[in-house]
Amino acid sequence: MNSSNLRRFLSVALAGALIATTAISLYEARQKPAAITPTTADKILVEKSARRLTLLSSGRKLKEYRVALGFSPIGPKQREGDGRTPEGNYKIDFRKSDSAFHRALHISYPDAADTWRAAEAGMAPGGDIMIHGLPNGSGALGTAHRLRDWTEGCIALTDSEVDEIWASVADGTPIEIRP
Repeated sequence: MNSSNLRRFLSVALAGALIATTAISLYEARQKPAAITPTTADKILVEKSARRLTLLSSGRKLKEYRVALGFSPIGPKQREGDGRTPEGNYKIDFRKSDSAFHRALHISYPDAADTWRAAEAGMAPGGDIMIHGLPNGSGALGTAHRLRDWTEGCIALTDSEVDEIWASVADGTPIEIRP
């Protein structure tokens, strides 16, 4: 092979390698889920029957988490102390970094309809429903906390998961809680 042919061969080989590398990089970038960055989620969806919380942005799933719910999870919350997680449309209305649990995002339950239903039944609707981590000092439990529903009606995750959600949603973010 003369030097002219060798240069041509090396040029074509180099161009081919660059094209292949670019194609592989583009393919891998499309396969990765969207990165969670601060305040990227515009909605939270909780599906109680699946024990799943999903962060959404413009209807697109950003990330899913497995959760534990209230100790009596079937049906909507009716009254204080029933151990049920509410169902309906609410908002994250404030954050509590000094909670008895690792970080807590407060859910705007009860709304006017919840309060009215409870009053009609002669009961208090309850409150302090939150998305939170594990009890302070219990972070080592990790995902084992999901083996059973254990909260008073809240939505519980691991400490690292609630850290991600804390950073990913703003106060005022809507949360839909489905049966």
